[in-house]
Amino acid sequence: MTGSLPPATARRTRTLISATSQPSLPPHIKLRHDAGRGRWHVLAPERVFEPDPIAVEILKRCDGVKTVQAIAEVMAAEYDAPLADITADIIAMLQDLADKGVVRA
Repeated sequence: MTGSLPPATARRTRTLISATSQPSLPPHIKLRHDAGRGRWHVLAPERVFEPDPIAVEILKRCDGVKTVQAIAEVMAAEYDAPLADITADIIAMLQDLADKGVVRA
């Protein structure tokens, strides 16, 4: 037998989301609008997520350039909400999605 197998203990490293992270969707993850149902979906291999309207607005801004802080500032202004609360909520949401492999930073 030729070649080698990766060690059985090899694990994926966890992406940690912070205010300075620049989140994006990996190429194999798609944010798509289903006009027939009027809903947005995050399409991942063998998985589909249905984000709520605010999550959609956040995900649309995850371009790999804007920081979480910049996204939070825009969202706080749009929703007239405290920046600290919005930032914490966005970090928590993106961390959950990063743990599922849907967001990278």
